[in-house]
Amino acid sequence: MLTSCGPALSTALRRAAGPAGLASFHCSARRRRSARVAVVLSGCGVYDGTEIHEASAVLVHLSRGGAEVHMYAPDVPQMHVIDHSKGQPAEAESRNVLVESARIARGKIASLANLTTSDHDAVIFPGGFGAAKNLSTFAVDGKDCKVNREVERVLKDFHKAGKPIGLCCISPVLAAKVLSGAEVTVGHEEEEGGKWPYAGTAGAIKELGAKHCVKEVTISFPDDFHLGRQHKMSVFSLTPFYEAHVDAKNKVVTTPAFMCETELHKIFDGIGAMVKNVLKLAGK
Repeated sequence: MLTSCGPALSTALRRAAGPAGLASFHCSARRRRSARVAVVLSGCGVYDGTEIHEASAVLVHLSRGGAEVHMYAPDVPQMHVIDHSKGQPAEAESRNVLVESARIARGKIASLANLTTSDHDAVIFPGGFGAAKNLSTFAVDGKDCKVNREVERVLKDFHKAGKPIGLCCISPVLAAKVLSGAEVTVGHEEEEGGKWPYAGTAGAIKELGAKHCVKEVTISFPDDFHLGRQHKMSVFSLTPFYEAHVDAKNKVVTTPAFMCETELHKIFDGIGAMVKNVLKLAGK
């Protein structure tokens, strides 16, 4: 089909091609197949499931990167249900992780048991307490936690296949537990006056046998640097740099996200750095 090149150009190409036709002529290069990325959810809501803003950020950045996305969640009961208006457990309620995750997936979701490595180029786990409550028992057991059987299978299968794994916020503990010697980040290792309220997670990650790498959500340059007042010849960018840690050996990419108390747009763009590196490792 030549319609995408425009009628005039199509006619010109036919004339130039001669009797041999257009077999050796290309209006556009053959498009690379888009990355097929699995996104694993853990419910719906920061305190008992997937952090919704993180899930949305992952999906937006995957869409921008041209990825084909499929969403999954384990078909298991939640550890408990939190009344998010009060921050307290709703004692009389019980919910299913897959059913709740379907809220974020707009109904297009499958059981995690159906996720196969052969059908995907990468897998990404957004954060939220669901990763520590429903995908594992980290919230209760810390370094002695157990990981959901299907979650463990997926992590090991993607790792064995050499396909990238992206995790953000608290979910890097899953890789720390399952993938021996992995390098991950959950941000800083000190609370720093409340800026990093979950900094203690870094210590648990080390106890799990993983390497923790201190990273920012974003690195902002000083105003003087931006304006070139002190280094007029050194100004190369006015854009903050968003960080993700890339463990190239294990193909594990992590970023702190809501482990840090900071502006939402910085968390959004930090997750973008993670997604971009996942797609890059996937060759997409």
